[in-house]
Amino acid sequence: MKGGTKAHTGGRSAGEFSWPVRVYYEDTDLGGVVYYANYLRFMERARTEWLRAAGVDQTRLLAEHGLLFVIVGCELAYLRPARFDDLLDVSVVPTAKGRSRFTVEQEVRRGAEVLVTGRVSAACIDAASFRPRGMPASVRELLERRVDVD
Repeated sequence: MKGGTKAHTGGRSAGEFSWPVRVYYEDTDLGGVVYYANYLRFMERARTEWLRAAGVDQTRLLAEHGLLFVIVGCELAYLRPARFDDLLDVSVVPTAKGRSRFTVEQEVRRGAEVLVTGRVSAACIDAASFRPRGMPASVRELLERRVDVD
């Protein structure tokens, strides 16, 4: 895979990408658990690495096509807390793709224990106008290998 990134499947399905995240002191709240909003950051890192592993270079997408991906919706369920120094696995499972958007299911795990689940939808937009635009064919083809089309 590109850029030295690699999918960590941890015994899960072959189509699932996951990325390791260590919990640092700065990620925790007064109670010593991960602050709820930081799970969104962890999920963002995993999605970025999933795109990179799929061959999607977001810097080139902006420079060559004037396009960005933005989050247009997300829903999270917090099941169990993570704590300082925990090693987490954040998964990305693509579930749908359209001309200008895609959706992924994500989980944050500590070993086999699921801590947070989420569904995140992203849209491709024009960087100047912030209006939706279709993804270039090259990007759609790269994601096609990873996403079941609705």
